[in-house]
Amino acid sequence: MQSSAVFLIEFGCLILGLGLLGRFAGRFRFSPIPLYLLAGLAFGEGGLLPLGASEDFVAVGAEIGVILLLLMLGLEYTATDLVSHLRTHYPAGLLDAVLNALPGAVLALLLGWGPVAAVVLAGVTWVSSSGVIAKVLGDLGRLGNRETPAILSILVLEDLSMAVYLPIVTALLAGVGLAAGGVTLAIAVGVLTLVLVLAVRFGRLVSRFVSSDDPEKLLLVVLGVTLVVAGVAQQLQVSAAVGAFLVGIALSGEVAEGATSLLAPLRDLFAAVFFVFFGLHTDPASIPPVLLPALALAAVTTATKIATGYWAARRAGIGPRGRWRAGGTLVARGEFSIVIAGLAVTSGIEPSLGPLATAYVLILVLLGPLTARWTEPLATRLTGRSRRRSAPVPPGAHEALDDQDTVGRT
Repeated sequence: MQSSAVFLIEFGCLILGLGLLGRFAGRFRFSPIPLYLLAGLAFGEGGLLPLGASEDFVAVGAEIGVILLLLMLGLEYTATDLVSHLRTHYPAGLLDAVLNALPGAVLALLLGWGPVAAVVLAGVTWVSSSGVIAKVLGDLGRLGNRETPAILSILVLEDLSMAVYLPIVTALLAGVGLAAGGVTLAIAVGVLTLVLVLAVRFGRLVSRFVSSDDPEKLLLVVLGVTLVVAGVAQQLQVSAAVGAFLVGIALSGEVAEGATSLLAPLRDLFAAVFFVFFGLHTDPASIPPVLLPALALAAVTTATKIATGYWAARRAGIGPRGRWRAGGTLVARGEFSIVIAGLAVTSGIEPSLGPLATAYVLILVLLGPLTARWTEPLATRLTGRSRRRSAPVPPGAHEALDDQDTVGRT
């Protein structure tokens, strides 16, 4: 009885603290993810006040948090949208993967961590934070900008790529052989293809089966189906997160909209618990030794993300200022990077990988909103100076360029 009371007090204080941190972040208009990570560091081993009674429950809540993050991500896209983006923007997705995954893989190999850790760190540096970027676009009033579809296309391709990448990482971390890993990947690709086909052709029937006018029943059915599919996916070594993502894709229309509004508070709660859980398993004393590599990696991948966004926007016919905005917006890393690093931390392949990923995400989740706001003005000023030095600019040229870049802006 006493242990139950301690659990309630301890977990209640944790949730209350997260709520206050989220409110603080909202007041200053930045992502609460770094504050959640710092809270985890404070309550973990080596922190100020280690958790005791509630740590097991936090572990379960963290797993649910990952599932809900991926479910909500899937609900944002229809299968038709995914297929369309894949056909139209796959060159930008390939460039994104090469430029941003390679630095992480190279650093892991240089540090002597081995090929499996290289694959994991490549994923950490590859994927931008959809949640942080969506919030930044809304805060800056750029949702209607001409470059925004190019940004969203890259995010969609990254999310879709995770459905293939996560099973590969799961198999590698489990230490299965080449044959078993190939089977796992084949299952993942097969399930992904099947779900996309079913969602395109029979999405309305699936949504009609899940649909309900009663919000309570809709919530229970969607959440139940998601957890069951996630569990089956994990049994098949495909990853529970991928299973949840596919459920989200399969649902569309009013069902997806209703489920999104109902699940959003749950997602926010358990996602916060997930970030805290990741911090709990990182000793604060282990971060200073990897801080310099994390800073170097952050600097390199900031440049590669800006280059990716610039190229993707240029390919879409966007003017120079919009290209710089697109590049600066893509810099932030967040939830997916922590999900990938969390798999590695749980498997115990490399003790320093978790602290490095924590420091890396903390740096870029704070830097991302700044690059989104200031990359374009800084680049415009620098290129303007070089242009003035090299040749005279006809009157009105800058104004015409501004008009080209701001068409469709809300």
